[in-house]
Amino acid sequence: MTTSHSGSTRYRERVDSVSKDILRNVRFNQGFILWMGFLTAVLAVCLFAYTIQLRKGLGVTGLRDITSWGMYIANFVFFVATSLVGMLISSVLGLIGFKWVKPIARIAEIIAVAFASIAGLIIISDMGRPDRLPNVFIYGRVQSPILWDVTVVTTYFLVSLMLWFIPMIPDLAIAKTRLNGRPAFLVKAYELLSINWVGHKKQVKTLNEAGRILLILIVPLAFAIHTVTSWLFAVTPRAGWDSSIFGPYFISGAFVSGTSAVIIAMFFYRKSYKLEKYLTDFHFEKIGRVLALVSIVYIYFNINEFLVPGYKLKTLDEIHLKELLAGEYAPLFWGVQLLGLLIPVILLLFKQFRKPLPMVVIASFVLAASWLKRYIIVVPPQAHPFLPVQNVPVEWIVYTPTLIEIAISVAPLVLALMIITILSKLFPVLPIHELAEEETLAVDGHETDLAHIDETAVYNEEKKANNN
Repeated sequence: MTTSHSGSTRYRERVDSVSKDILRNVRFNQGFILWMGFLTAVLAVCLFAYTIQLRKGLGVTGLRDITSWGMYIANFVFFVATSLVGMLISSVLGLIGFKWVKPIARIAEIIAVAFASIAGLIIISDMGRPDRLPNVFIYGRVQSPILWDVTVVTTYFLVSLMLWFIPMIPDLAIAKTRLNGRPAFLVKAYELLSINWVGHKKQVKTLNEAGRILLILIVPLAFAIHTVTSWLFAVTPRAGWDSSIFGPYFISGAFVSGTSAVIIAMFFYRKSYKLEKYLTDFHFEKIGRVLALVSIVYIYFNINEFLVPGYKLKTLDEIHLKELLAGEYAPLFWGVQLLGLLIPVILLLFKQFRKPLPMVVIASFVLAASWLKRYIIVVPPQAHPFLPVQNVPVEWIVYTPTLIEIAISVAPLVLALMIITILSKLFPVLPIHELAEEETLAVDGHETDLAHIDETAVYNEEKKANNN
């Protein structure tokens, strides 16, 4: 009993320390206002470009009958891919039992929520008549991969949102009495969202069971979302898309882009939010190994993607491969393979490159290459249609994105950054309860019973004492 009481006291002391470090960033400071102002200005330009497309049609873009999928669809595949990182970090690594993912899991879920929520909107930018979007639901056919894609993207977003929110409930209960000087609406929001959490054993058990169910549920959902997206390409006979490995190929590529996005976010939070104590070199070392592993798997699928059709060398496959390996798209193709995959993997094999600064540089190259890789997947296979191209302008044959198209393609990234920024400023970006509990257990061992602590009562008493 004495050990339990001592452990509970030490736990509350750790909560004081951890919450002070993390909650100091829950505020709208000058940097936040300037950053959001910049993003808003960029978004306004992007939306103006979209109004031009909406009035004049897709003719203002580089999309034509030959290349009907361009930057917009590459953007969609990239956003869907990056959102899968929530499943990789929280579910796969978390369920295996890696404790080091705890500070990273919420960052991964924030990215997953932001990118999944925007992925569906990107499709609208590719529609000449967005007013017909409801027809997908009204007249959608079960046989259509497009309907499957809409369904799994929406479901994955909702589950990711719950995976971000549910583990945060204890943190909201802890933080609601520690928001002195914050807006009243934020304190009230914490009060409502903490849903009367007091740390009773039944609440802890329910929270853990709900979290575990979601962690298990999101695995098949995550596999489904990218498998279905790959089927949008693979069910066609077009050279470059006609592949039976596109499902696992897309999933492995998603792990690469998502992991690199998490590394960049970790570095930003570590520096800007002064969280060096919680996002340590050890965490960058571990996530660096993960990036190296998933990149090696992705290299295998890249070899498979080109080796098999290269061996059989059908006529259309030959044309497609020549364009990629030695033709118009060769600089882009080899740049992606070398700078975005091969060289990063080689560097990550050495421990000195798995430090925060080298990692963020490597991850930036990998993330940029991940987007360009989606561009390579989407655009070059359309450059050689089955029927001869006759009596059309040259600009219809060679796809070149216009400024309007580029501006509209930037809008989803801006929106995702705005969502990530707002979530990071309104809510704790790291798990207060889990970090405090882990540090307490590290000192007291596993004999301490931390499950039954009435947090609300404790912090209400502290608040009254401070007011007096």
